Amino acid sequence: MDQLGFARLQFGITTIYHFFFVPITIGLAFLLAIMETIYVRSGNEDYKRVIQFWGRLFLINFAVGVVTGLLQEFQFGMDWANYSRFVGDVFGAPLAVEALVAFFMESTFIGIWNFGWEQVSKRVHLLSIWLVALGTTLSGFWILTANSFMQEPVGYQMVHGTAQLKSFGALLTNPQLWVEFPHTILAAYLSASFFVLAVSAYQLLRHHYPEFFKFSFRLASIVALVSAVLVIFAGDIQASHLRTSQPMKLAAAEALWNTTSQHAPWSAFAIVDGHTQKDYAQLQIPDMLTMLAYKRLSGSIAGIHQIQAQYVQKYGPGNYIPPIAPVYYSFRLMILAGILMLAFSAYAVYLLKRSQFQDKRWFLKVLEWSLILPYLANTAGWIMTEVGRQPWVVYGLLSTARGVSSPQSVSMSDIILSLVVFAVVYGAMAVAAIYLFRRYIHWGLDPTQHEHELSNEEMFLGGTHA
Repeated sequence: MDQLGFARLQFGITTIYHFFFVPITIGLAFLLAIMETIYVRSGNEDYKRVIQFWGRLFLINFAVGVVTGLLQEFQFGMDWANYSRFVGDVFGAPLAVEALVAFFMESTFIGIWNFGWEQVSKRVHLLSIWLVALGTTLSGFWILTANSFMQEPVGYQMVHGTAQLKSFGALLTNPQLWVEFPHTILAAYLSASFFVLAVSAYQLLRHHYPEFFKFSFRLASIVALVSAVLVIFAGDIQASHLRTSQPMKLAAAEALWNTTSQHAPWSAFAIVDGHTQKDYAQLQIPDMLTMLAYKRLSGSIAGIHQIQAQYVQKYGPGNYIPPIAPVYYSFRLMILAGILMLAFSAYAVYLLKRSQFQDKRWFLKVLEWSLILPYLANTAGWIMTEVGRQPWVVYGLLSTARGVSSPQSVSMSDIILSLVVFAVVYGAMAVAAIYLFRRYIHWGLDPTQHEHELSNEEMFLGGTHA
């Protein structure tokens, strides 16, 4: 592990940790908005208690997500100063819009929503949660606008060795953005739906307020099923786009060492050895990769060795092959988690139609444990997307090795020390967040019954709870 390795490790760990909370925030804000719309239209005050329960969990998730997200942009100037200088002019616009418009919108209206139950009218209160949901979605849009430039650079010109923004419109019409954004947002809705499903199943198994949690269970089941289906279609479109935008990533995701004929099979599973460049015990589906890439039964897929030779001619000597095993297995882990979520949500909707979901205690127990699935899918998808782009930090323009800060400005010892500090701080935040989640879920709809216990926790956490 050299300086580059530790810098990548630090950014990878902190980003994955932050991404645990982002999809839940985006999706749960959307679900809360739907719940409150039903509450306002129906006038049923019982729904208000359910919304406030999910709102407390949303606020915990939102708070940890904000704190962990603040660190991400600071890291650009810490470990990745050369990268920041290279893309700063391009990244400045979308990140500024994200902070000044989207983040301020969600932060402002989340305050009105949280504290305004008795201070504003029901319609104004409903509008505030919809604006929170819009703000979280717009935050995702602008962040993905910046990330899409890293995947497929557009709208720039090179001036004195740095990328300068030439067309803001080109950033907004980047083909990568419009295959990445729908997939990410739909995955957020799916993630939050399974969060709600898992917690609702926990409450129903213990007969805690069953009439109330039937409501959230029904809503989450329907949204989960619709989102799961749409995520598969959006993911298929995004994977097809890789054939032209990042062919090496597509080849790495399939461990495809050599260019195929007109009929490329899809590797359902294999034991991949990136060092010997051999695959063992392959299970393949004939013609499936060609169908996924071309949407027809004929078409050649470029292999890793051939793309490497092309890149050497185009970019000069070097190794342009990403780590194969992490990309290959993370892609399949994401697919497996997605298929399981589709199956579970479809079965939940089926049981709802037959009014039998409370009788299937085994399935409710499965749903409790299914909470891990969206976290696995989101993390695996991020690893596949970012590791599969290596050795580029900006595809075709700036290598990851050139993007790291110089040893004179940030030494390896600085990176290791900060990595240890971040690990300790993030670990403490994880303990606090999990503790609060568990307590609020256990308390259910009436946390005021636990005021004495709540006071003791606030003292223990130093006010973090508030």
